[in-house]
Amino acid sequence: MHDRTLTEISQALDAGEISSRELTQDLLGRIDRLDGTLNSFVSVTADQALEAAEAADQARARGEAGRLTGVPLALKDIFCTQGVKTSCGSKMLDNFVAPYDATVVEKLKAAGTVSLGKTNMDEFAMGSSNESSFYGPVKNPWDLDAVPGGSSGGSAAAVAAGLVPAALGTDTGGSIRQPAAFCGITGLKPTYGRVSRYGMIAYASSLDQGGPMARSAEDCAHLLNVIAGHDVRDSTSVARGVPDYTEELSAPLSGLKIGLPKEYFGDGLDAGVNQAIGEAIKVYESLGASVREVSLPHTAYAIPAYYVIAPAEASSNLSRYDGVRFGHRCDNPEDLIDLYKRSRAEGFGEEVKRRILIGTHTLSEGFFDAYYKKAQQVRRLIRQDFLDAFEEVDVLMGPAAPTPAFDLGAQKDPVSMYLQDIYTIAVNLAGIPGISVPAGFAGKRPVGLQILGTHFAETRLLNVAHQFQQATDWHLKRPEMTEENS
Repeated sequence: MHDRTLTEISQALDAGEISSRELTQDLLGRIDRLDGTLNSFVSVTADQALEAAEAADQARARGEAGRLTGVPLALKDIFCTQGVKTSCGSKMLDNFVAPYDATVVEKLKAAGTVSLGKTNMDEFAMGSSNESSFYGPVKNPWDLDAVPGGSSGGSAAAVAAGLVPAALGTDTGGSIRQPAAFCGITGLKPTYGRVSRYGMIAYASSLDQGGPMARSAEDCAHLLNVIAGHDVRDSTSVARGVPDYTEELSAPLSGLKIGLPKEYFGDGLDAGVNQAIGEAIKVYESLGASVREVSLPHTAYAIPAYYVIAPAEASSNLSRYDGVRFGHRCDNPEDLIDLYKRSRAEGFGEEVKRRILIGTHTLSEGFFDAYYKKAQQVRRLIRQDFLDAFEEVDVLMGPAAPTPAFDLGAQKDPVSMYLQDIYTIAVNLAGIPGISVPAGFAGKRPVGLQILGTHFAETRLLNVAHQFQQATDWHLKRPEMTEENS
């Protein structure tokens, strides 16, 4: 059962092939046996999961089951979950038990899903490899010497290894799409404002967005149906109706206009990744789509702009962690200043400190106009590039990452790590949706095809991704993650 998609599991529950309790017990056992190697979970909430599974089975017996009733999943440890530790992968919040549920957690509970626990992540979502976590790095199920990507690496690894059929992640600069690509699963970053950020611990408030990670585009559509929608508690949430994202999954692609940004196929792109993406494009042509080259001329400025804007917002958001209100507090402080200094120095890891310092500098007097204001102007140009491209084509396609998953410890230079997000960061700056789907392998490591659409084009993206998955079997491939090789 652990090899099945979320959709197949839902159908099995409907057919009475297995109960939610049986399925939950099976997956909890699998986590217990295998996750000691992967390190994809920060906490496993077995008691709560079994209780939720019992409730789901009872609801099904009463004829009150919905599409996702009784379906197990996991939550990135950035979503506040009442009564459960919510650490954001940081020592700073290692002792924080959330007193309320994030909006998406509320919605998933109302839909009858069963949360098995909280997944590992780069500290405060700052990273591209899941190596900055206070709880240690996560390993890629396809190759235990490789990273799973980040910051949602725990969610990606757990889904790829069959520990859960689906999980929630967050995407600030590619943190759903890049780990989905590295782990050979499907990951959707919705339009900014499509999914509530209430209860999602903030990194960069104008960029963060939660989204689903699962085996297939169809699975992501079912999850997005539940978590999307306006939330009065989130001022950045968009008051816009939520369509049924599954309705147009099977629409034919004849006449689809695909744009290939020339900036995504230049220097730095791994040859194996390039080949896999090229083969994927041929599949779309065989399905009736036309392909043309387009340009996103300001792409080269995306990473510099992002690493001004995101750290600036992070320095503001993380100022609340001061050792006074909640989170880590140093022992025996001499005075208030010592309390602040040592609590933050002890609680934050190196990457988080680096970004706080960058952000504080760019927001300081004399540098605000030169850096932060200029970066926001560049952001507007990047957004316009996408809008101009979507005047010519329906979707954009290219690699989700320039290379397949790299080895653990391989990226020692922060700038080299930042460059891993070269194809994903601009999407967050523009606020548009993007999805990564499995599209082959470079060597023995997965490759992800990134598909981008204009604002609120999730229905089209899911349709385009689903049709590719109907024509290929890359999303059905599974790593040989067994007790023997763990």
